[in-house]
Amino acid sequence: MRLEAREQTPAWLPWIAIISSSLATLIFAAVLIIVAGASPIEGFYELFRGAFGSKNSIAETGATATPLIFTGLAAAVAFRARFWNIGAEGQLYIGALATTFFGTGLIQFAPFIMIPFLFLMGFIFGALALLPLVLLRQYLKVDEVVTTLLMNFVIILLVSYLLEGPWKDPYSLGWPQAAPIVDSGVLPQIIPRTRLHLGFAIAVSIAIVIWYVQTKTLFGFSTRAVGFNPSAAKHSGISVTKTMIGVAILSGGIAGLAGVSETAGLKGYLTLDLSPGFGYTGIAVAMLGNLHPIGVIFSAMFIAVIYVGADAMSRAIEVPTYLADVIVASTILTVLVSLVLIKYRIIFKGKF
Repeated sequence: MRLEAREQTPAWLPWIAIISSSLATLIFAAVLIIVAGASPIEGFYELFRGAFGSKNSIAETGATATPLIFTGLAAAVAFRARFWNIGAEGQLYIGALATTFFGTGLIQFAPFIMIPFLFLMGFIFGALALLPLVLLRQYLKVDEVVTTLLMNFVIILLVSYLLEGPWKDPYSLGWPQAAPIVDSGVLPQIIPRTRLHLGFAIAVSIAIVIWYVQTKTLFGFSTRAVGFNPSAAKHSGISVTKTMIGVAILSGGIAGLAGVSETAGLKGYLTLDLSPGFGYTGIAVAMLGNLHPIGVIFSAMFIAVIYVGADAMSRAIEVPTYLADVIVASTILTVLVSLVLIKYRIIFKGKF
């Protein structure tokens, strides 16, 4: 058995591969539920009921999907140009730091100005967190996988220092958290008395804008060209370095918006556990969505259904809640296999 590169990949094959990956993930989840001693039919019923069975559960699924859309878009934008940004987790926290710095009383505007201002600051600071790393890659050939991954730990340690020290809220009763965001900077709820906030609508809107940029603009064409073949793009007159810098600014900025959304929308203040790994899960979201901005929306909802529904399933049929993490990890593995099979076909030779 060997792998042989495909001379031509049909346009429908990537989507079939992604659907097959999702089905394989669900089959694997069914096996895990059986091993846990429960019925997979009942388990899936409780999972989907927990994610969509009421107004509050739908809102919770949307709230969980919101940061995943942001970080999924950040990964998709970068990966499309073959810039492997593994640092969305750190860039998310940088966006949260910017929100905390500007949104806890330093500047106060009316809500219709304050909210866009906080998102703008989150985008700028998220982009600035990634900019030096893309310059290291382009000018010194430093592997961005290493630098972006290590930068996550540096940023999270900075957040820990600030929350335990100069930014610690004196009214937090000893808990390491920052001061709350001013009322004019808090994102309004989309569904009253739920956790679904304006950040969800902003995330979906940005996905649509990214789709337009990638398909209808010269920058989007340059991004695809650089990702497909940097040497050919360079010989055709495209500045690879400028394109990569633009990609890094866009990717880091979008990841920073996730931090704004979680700080100003969901919690109302910065904590060290603001993200349970949204930056890393965003990679799975981007891959499951085939690096397509609209696909990212649906893949983020799929992952959110697993996370939210797994809690309800755990309570209903008494299976471990960490099954959600295992299912998400298996999603990454199945998507990786599908991506290989998109580019290569399996050739069997000899006798069995």
